Parts: sequence; structure tokens; C-alpha cells
Amino acid sequence: MPTPDLILTGAEVRTLDPARPYATAVAVRRGVITEVGDEGDVREWRGPGTEVVALEGAHLVPGLVDAHSHPVWGLDMATGVDLSGVTDLAGLKAALATAERIDGWVIGHGLDHNAFEGRPIDRALVEDVLAGAPAFLRLYDGHSALATGAALAAAGVTGARSFAQRSEVVCDGEGRPTGHLVEHAAMDLLTEVMPRPSYAARRARLVELLSAMAATGLTGAHVMDAGDAELVDSVARETVLPVRLRFAPWCMPGVAEAGLKELVAAQGRGGRHWQVGGVKFFMDGTVEGGTAWLEHADCHGQGTEAFWPDPEAYGAAVRHLHAAGVRTATHAIGDAAVRHVLDVVAGLGPSGRDRHRVEHIETAPDDLLPRFAELGVAASMQPPHTAYTRADGTDEWSRRLGTARAGHAWRLRDLRDAGATVALGSDWPIAHYDVRAVLATARAPRGAASARAGLTGLEALEGCTTHAARAAGEAEVAGRIAVGHRADLTALALDPVKAPADEVAQAPVRLTVTGGYVVHRGE
Repeated sequence: MPTPDLILTGAEVRTLDPARPYATAVAVRRGVITEVGDEGDVREWRGPGTEVVALEGAHLVPGLVDAHSHPVWGLDMATGVDLSGVTDLAGLKAALATAERIDGWVIGHGLDHNAFEGRPIDRALVEDVLAGAPAFLRLYDGHSALATGAALAAAGVTGARSFAQRSEVVCDGEGRPTGHLVEHAAMDLLTEVMPRPSYAARRARLVELLSAMAATGLTGAHVMDAGDAELVDSVARETVLPVRLRFAPWCMPGVAEAGLKELVAAQGRGGRHWQVGGVKFFMDGTVEGGTAWLEHADCHGQGTEAFWPDPEAYGAAVRHLHAAGVRTATHAIGDAAVRHVLDVVAGLGPSGRDRHRVEHIETAPDDLLPRFAELGVAASMQPPHTAYTRADGTDEWSRRLGTARAGHAWRLRDLRDAGATVALGSDWPIAHYDVRAVLATARAPRGAASARAGLTGLEALEGCTTHAARAAGEAEVAGRIAVGHRADLTALALDPVKAPADEVAQAPVRLTVTGGYVVHRGE
């Protein structure tokens, strides 16, 4: 047997491999698991150059994966003052009044819709504390922002605009922009003129971020955007990426055949610990922003339109990519959006099975749940998002949907019971990247979802391992501790299956191994 590079011993190994569910030692060579066994096997495995790590009773599981994240694009989204702790308008004004200027701008992120206390989002609510400084404040959903008059002027935005996708520069009754920018195309008008960190700063932040992610036990992330290939490849050539990144670049409304060909050609590109694999679509926006595609309008009369002005064009793009062998992931939050994606996959016939996935699924009626398993469509969900809602229904998400649809919030348990693949993630920077919180909130959902049962400890673990691998089409090489699988491994001080959810959220991370490299060592 070739000499292993690394042996992990003294662990309680939960393999998630039906052929051998438990072990106490694992050997790794060149990024691949070569042996799974017991303490008595270690002497036979090891060679003169083998590193042996004694885990002393730690719980070793397959490497934890965030099935929906934005670790590169999110560097820009998470720039400036963190407003995630703001709960009301007074707090927002206080935070902005003292915020550090970036080249004269005030840039913020993570702002909760509920901070506006039910008022329409309007620059007039905050401009008096900014002394004329241009400001751009991203709301936590990542699909909307508030810009001040000075910021709008810098971008030459003086009124409504037309877009190929469902986006809006919100204007008042006299046609003047309120500063509320809804969806990506509208926000991009401002991002083109805003200050941006230097390449060196972004590179340093990426390394820092991925290292921090690995410190929570993360070994991989399904990145739901194109990222920055030049930046990622540069880092990957010079050092080991602590988190394995799988990118799915966007396909947006108005795409032409040439654009589809570029997406097909991009598949498989990559380097050590990063690769392009799949394409990301948007079928709608967010409930709070009024852009989730719903079968019946929300309480503001919004939500009856898809992100793709022509939903059939979305179907045509999916069929084109499917025929070329490309996997797709579609953002679909509202019930109409989820139904449309499932209908499109159903139209692909048997070849569509286990090739496509739906992201978010924040509200879905009973009849849609069994279709995920029937069609082989993975449900990719983000349990930490439940914290942006309230159990008493007084939050913006619940108010917009109304009692009946809010009662269908984040149906993790129901989808698993219906036989669906349920992959779990954070959607960082929309929620914190700590994968332990993903595991914990999957078991104990919060807010509008708190009245319904969550997943079991084992099901939550599977959501970040075997089910995440299945959703990415990587079940044969990832998600289990088995010979021939990737050496992506996470060691926790507590058993993530048996320990209470609140303890799992704080579990010490003893070791994180990505591709055979030890990328984090805990105490």
C-alpha cells in the first residue's frame, strides 16, 4: 500500500457510508481517502513521512459543505459598516452618523427590512444624518438597497429605468427616485460608481474569509455566482484554498445563444480546490422586497411577476443547458416560482432527474413537496434565514405573505419526509457562514418556522454532507468517509448528531481537512 500523507487516529468516525458506518482511524494520500479502519490498523498504514494526528475522542465526520454561499462576490457585498445589529430607525441613524467614510461614501450592509418599522424604504429617512455624503446601504436579502440623493446623482440616476430583468428604481408619485433599488440591475447602477477595495485588499480578505470559514468546520461551498476567477486562481496557485469552491455563474434574462455557449464552455474550468460546475438562475427575488413570485399577490399587491419577464425564456435556457450536460440551480422563493421550476424540469423527462436543484423555497404548498422526489430535484435551503422572521408574525416577511403562506415557511422536515434531497447552506453574506449554526437551525428553525419540527441531528449532518454532494452531482466522490472519496474531513469536539442543537452551534472544531491538507487546527 502506498504510504499515506496523513493519518487521523483516536477518533469516533461517523462515515455516513452504509458499508462501514463507524471507524476510529482514517488514512489519506494525495487528497484522497485510502483507508478507513481501526486503531490496530494504524501501525500497518503509516510510513516514515506520514503525519499522524491523534484526535483523542473527537467526532470525525465527512467534511461539512455550505450548499449555497457567496464567498467571493460577498466580499463586495459585505463592505463597509455592518448594519445587521440595527433593529429600528433610530438605531440606523445612529449607526450612519458615526460610520467611517470610504472615499467620502458611507457604505453599509446587512440592513434588516424590519428596521424601517413598516415605513416605505426612502432616502428621506436617513439623509439628515449624513451631511450630504453619498450612501449605499445593502439590505440583508442581497436583492435590494437604499441609496441617498448624492449617491443617485453620482450614478446619474434621476428617474425610473427599464431593465431586461425584473428590477426597479423605485420612484415617488412625481417620478423622483426614493433611493430604494430593487434587484440586481437597479443596484448595479450604483455599484459602477462606488468605491471598491483594491485587488490586494480583496485578495487578503478572501484568504482571511476562507480561513475563518474553515475554522467553523467548513471544507467546501457551492458558490452561487461566477466569483472572480482571476482572484481565486491567483490565491489557489500560491497557497491552499482552505475551502473547496464550486462556482455556478449566473444566467440572466435576455441571454443570447452566444451567452449560453459561454456558460457551457466555462464548465470544468478551475484549479486546485476550485471549479466551475453548473449555472445559477433567478426565477424571482425576495418576499420582503416584493419580488418573490407568488401565486397570489402579497399584502401590498406585489409578487405576481417572475424575475424573467418571459418565464418561457427561462425554460428555453434551462433546456439548452441541460442538453449540453450542464447542471442548473434556480433561486425560487415564492410558490409560483417553485412551481414553474419544477414544471420546467418535468418537461425534460427522465433525463432531468438528479441534474437540477431549487434554491431557498421559503414558502411552498403541500402539493409541491412530493414533486421534488418524483422529479429528482434537490431542495437547497438555508435554515439561518428563519432568524429574519418572528414567531408572532410581526416581521416584514410574514406580514407580506399572510398567515396561510407564512405557515408554509422553510419546510425542511416536510421535504425530507417527502423523500427529497435537502442540501443546507447559509447564503453568506445574507446569513453568517458558520456551518455549525446551519446544522443547529436546521434542527431548531426560528421565527415563522419555529412552530414546525426541524430535521433530526443525522438529517442535518446529511444536509451538509451526503445531500450536499448529491445536489452537486458529486455523490461518488464526496459526502462520505470512504475509500476513494475526497479527503475532506471535519473533526468536532461534540457529536453533531447526538449533542443538543444549541451545543452543536458552539461545538469546538478540532480539525478541518480539505483535500488532504490540514487547513485548521483547534485547541
